[in-house]
Amino acid sequence: MSDEPTAPFRNPLKGRTGLVRLRNALRYSLDGYRAAWKDEQAFRQIIGLCVPGLVLAVLFCRTWAEGILLVLPLLFAVVVELCNSAIENVVDRISPEWHPLAKKAKDMGSAAQLTAQLLIALVWGSYLLVRICA
Repeated sequence: MSDEPTAPFRNPLKGRTGLVRLRNALRYSLDGYRAAWKDEQAFRQIIGLCVPGLVLAVLFCRTWAEGILLVLPLLFAVVVELCNSAIENVVDRISPEWHPLAKKAKDMGSAAQLTAQLLIALVWGSYLLVRICA
């Protein structure tokens, strides 16, 4: 017997395949970037910190591996901020009223972003310390 779901359990909104699905996914992703840039100050702040960080990574790194080590935490912070903003928007969409579970979800998203920022500080701080002391 197959584990594949039968037709009545298929999501009708998931009907696109192949290049059409890829095109739509790209369009939706670009819409997400535009919405985050337009509506989320925290996203703009993260981008404002990460763009100079990318330039500095290119200038500081001596090897490809060093460059990747410096760039990945920056990109990770952008990904986490997009997820955090998505969580906040979904919570606000469900209800603008205060609820302990809504607070918990938003606080966890914020904690994820703090963790990403600490990762940047750890990686960049240790890298710069080694470079200065070497």
